[in-house]
Amino acid sequence: MNTDTHAAIATPPANKVPKVGFVSLGCPKALTDSELILTQLSAEGYQTSKTFEGADLVIVNTCGFIDDAVRESLDTIGEALAENGKVIVTGCLGAKTGTDGGNMVKQMHPSVLAVTGPHATQEVMDAVHTNLPKPHDPFIDLVPGSFGEAGIKLTPKHYAYLKISEGCNHRCTFCIIPSMRGDLVSRPIGDVLKEAKALFAGGVKELLVISQDTSAYGVDVKYRTGFWDGKPVKTRMLELVEALGDLAKPYGAWVRLHYVYPYPSVDAILPLMAQGLVLPYLDVPLQHSHPDVLKRMKRPASGERNLERIREWRAICPELVIRSTFIAGFPGETEEEFAHLLDFIREAEIDRAGCFAYSPVEGATANELPGMLPAEVREARRARFMEVAEEVSAKRLERRVGQTMQVLVDKAIGLGKKGGIARTYADAPEIDGVVHLLPPEKLSKTYKVGELIKVRIVRSQGHDLVGVPV
Repeated sequence: MNTDTHAAIATPPANKVPKVGFVSLGCPKALTDSELILTQLSAEGYQTSKTFEGADLVIVNTCGFIDDAVRESLDTIGEALAENGKVIVTGCLGAKTGTDGGNMVKQMHPSVLAVTGPHATQEVMDAVHTNLPKPHDPFIDLVPGSFGEAGIKLTPKHYAYLKISEGCNHRCTFCIIPSMRGDLVSRPIGDVLKEAKALFAGGVKELLVISQDTSAYGVDVKYRTGFWDGKPVKTRMLELVEALGDLAKPYGAWVRLHYVYPYPSVDAILPLMAQGLVLPYLDVPLQHSHPDVLKRMKRPASGERNLERIREWRAICPELVIRSTFIAGFPGETEEEFAHLLDFIREAEIDRAGCFAYSPVEGATANELPGMLPAEVREARRARFMEVAEEVSAKRLERRVGQTMQVLVDKAIGLGKKGGIARTYADAPEIDGVVHLLPPEKLSKTYKVGELIKVRIVRSQGHDLVGVPV
């Protein structure tokens, strides 16, 4: 057995370097895990403590191989709890099941702060950060113009993108992203929320959640429980959106969701939108409506159910705005299937729709499908689609005329006295419409880029609106 006591605590004074106590039990493989954790702790500025009492928090890396090792691990956890009170458990014992079917460590010592299995450096660090904020990050703190732990952003200072995962588990026939970015890998929820908080604290007024498949967040880790703000949080879309909405609230900031596949689990997000916790806006990459085309695309949802689901969403949240992208002229698409798509756009009343004429991409399996349409037919269908989509969008926009809406200012000429550009909750930057701001009626009215202001909509103009600050 190798036992080595090193570092730990919970809320030290601002001028005190936080200390972490560390006990490593078990085999050399566990020892190397301990070395990784201690290296990360040291890199982030934590010190080690030679005693439990002198630590702010204790980490116990356990062994669960034989009964004696289990007893030693449980006894060490009990000793650390008695002398310190704040204990994080990792290692093989952390993965063991108790007599009640739950976690053995939690069953024997329910007051521990967190429990992880072996090879879980990031999860351990998440738990440490939650219970003992790190003193500094040597890679971040000296970077000028950054948002602290969120790093440097290339967007304007008032909005930022927050990537929650990488890769995708789907194998859509027109897409080669999985071959480039791999399968779904969800970021630890504690890291995502930490970055979001840093962005809001740095002045971001709109957070745009992005991924390849936002609805699938956490599927790859089986919705594993992470830690944030001292509490356990599931790595799942619902809990993530709830937490982001709560983080945004004190700053009066917006949270916007992109790349949301229409799975049944998304239904639970709509009440949060109706309550105003996050923007009632969904970017749903539908791609087509006809079931046969969707099968050839290998899309993960049925076209008929999509229409039903959109109606249900709007019943829960009438203010919901839906943007989507579609492909016209997919291999084998018949005129009847294309007409089905046009009918869908009208019935679903998609607020913002973009369309691509199918274009062969090297490596995509759709290239091998029978029925490749001539380029001029594909382009003609794209043009016909956009005519219908723009007609639907214009009707939806006309309903805004006369309303007073909150907008986020992207451009202010002469502090707004000479007009500007803004966006409503219905408009994501760069891809949707804008609100053209007229000079305010009151001479005293001014505003700056990044401010949320009230605007009375006076008319619609193509994809855009025109409004007067009030």
